[in-house]
Amino acid sequence: MFERLLLVWLCLLSGIAFYWNSFSSAAFDPFLASKPYLNYFFCATMFALGALLPREEIKMVFRRWPTVIGGTATQYIVMPFLGWAMAWAFGLDRAAQIGVIIVGCVPGAMASNVLTMVSKGNVSYSVSITTSSTILSPIVVPLALWLTLGKLVDFPTGKVAWELCWTVALPVAFGHISSRLNERWRKTAEKIGPYLANCTILWIISVVVAANRDRMTQMDWRMFGALVAVNVLGYVGGWLGAYMMGLPASMRRALTLEVGMQNAGLGTIIAMSVFPDLPSSAVPPAIYTFGCVLTGTILARIWSGIKCE
Repeated sequence: MFERLLLVWLCLLSGIAFYWNSFSSAAFDPFLASKPYLNYFFCATMFALGALLPREEIKMVFRRWPTVIGGTATQYIVMPFLGWAMAWAFGLDRAAQIGVIIVGCVPGAMASNVLTMVSKGNVSYSVSITTSSTILSPIVVPLALWLTLGKLVDFPTGKVAWELCWTVALPVAFGHISSRLNERWRKTAEKIGPYLANCTILWIISVVVAANRDRMTQMDWRMFGALVAVNVLGYVGGWLGAYMMGLPASMRRALTLEVGMQNAGLGTIIAMSVFPDLPSSAVPPAIYTFGCVLTGTILARIWSGIKCE
């Protein structure tokens, strides 16, 4: 129920963050006060999610490595290109360009695994792609951002690579290892992991809304257009990539959702930590979270009523 209503909670908490100063007489703002600690929240979330990775799924990554590599390559070729192309095509300002490009360069979202199940797609393949793209993110994401942001900013490739290591890759690895060594921790992670992950993403987006209250009312429609284009064309690119690899219908659905649904929560963290002088650069990843959850849910519901070939 909590995951099915994720979009509702996202809107509700973001609304509270936006209007906090209007209905709260206290000087303390919990959203802005938590901003310096978001990296640690995200790190804890990835540790818990790493514990949820079944041992069999890790083995499947290696057993079907050609399709996993092909799917991961599709993810990291299609989306960075779309982020860069749409940022320029829609003539966005510098901060919005950076935000949209970041959206395209981050790895796939774990919410795609849930929606793949709803769509009657191949959940195991979806988890394999998510695992692969997450583990490779400290190498591929900084490189993709350096290539796409090179003309806009002096991008700190090494800094971003290290941040992705300690907030994403290492926590996932240690979480998985700890669950294999400690059965009690694994069972605990199964209970709290999904809630911790979703609540962290909800809070991160709400912090971005709170930090950009004045700017949120002045958003350019072109930024929304660019994000919609990245999302929709991402689904198209994912489906075409799966079709070109000759994957069956269930795996095509999985890769389509995996490519179009980005880990915008991670993108928000990157934008806030790397571009603190451009706080509005975190707005596109935050908005993309709304959009990809909405469109992914709609697409999954449509597919759930259509039998796979």
